[in-house]
Amino acid sequence: MRLVEGVELAVTDPAAGRLWHVILTVGGDPVDLSLVRSALDRLSAERPFCLSGRYGPDRAEVHYWEEAGDCADAAALALRLWTDHRRSADLPPWRVLGVEVVERAVYLHRRREHRMPLLIPAGTWRPFPSAR
Repeated sequence: MRLVEGVELAVTDPAAGRLWHVILTVGGDPVDLSLVRSALDRLSAERPFCLSGRYGPDRAEVHYWEEAGDCADAAALALRLWTDHRRSADLPPWRVLGVEVVERAVYLHRRREHRMPLLIPAGTWRPFPSAR
């Protein structure tokens, strides 16, 4: 385990690299909002690594930490996350719309600059304002 801003994050291999903050945006045909939320809860249970984000009937934004040797490796892992868990977490059949990967220092700087909490508890799923 690695302690990041007071939260323990799983570390599979200390030689694997640095921590990267990832925002994965997926979307597609609309799905009932409660089904999207349930799917995200299942994804969070399968990958309990500070997973949180926002969702709507036609898209979701998944925030999490990834451990990888470099940004390209973290991005490659992020691009596979949704499809790798589509069946096991019963995720909507959406495609990746975007991915952002930033190193830990950049993420923390942004959060401090905007006076936002440094970390959000795992499993914190919020609907997009337009989805409420």
